[in-house]
Amino acid sequence: MEKATNITVKVDAALAKEAKVLAARRGTSLSRLVAEQLETLVHDDQAYAAASRRAMRRLKRGFDLEWEPAEERSMLHDRESLR
Repeated sequence: MEKATNITVKVDAALAKEAKVLAARRGTSLSRLVAEQLETLVHDDQAYAAASRRAMRRLKRGFDLEWEPAEERSMLHDRESLR
């Protein structure tokens, strides 16, 4: 396990009271509850950043849609077949 660092967070007294109750219902400490939420936030942010980098690489590389333009404009607007 990595070395732990203590941090101080100021929150509204009512929020702190409810958070302590929540932690107790989950069978953990308020400190552990906050640490787990911070871990989730950081992990999610890192995953989003990695996905964003992958998507940007794909966009720069481009996609081959195997599309070929029509030889003539009249082929796109074939009025004869509508009659």
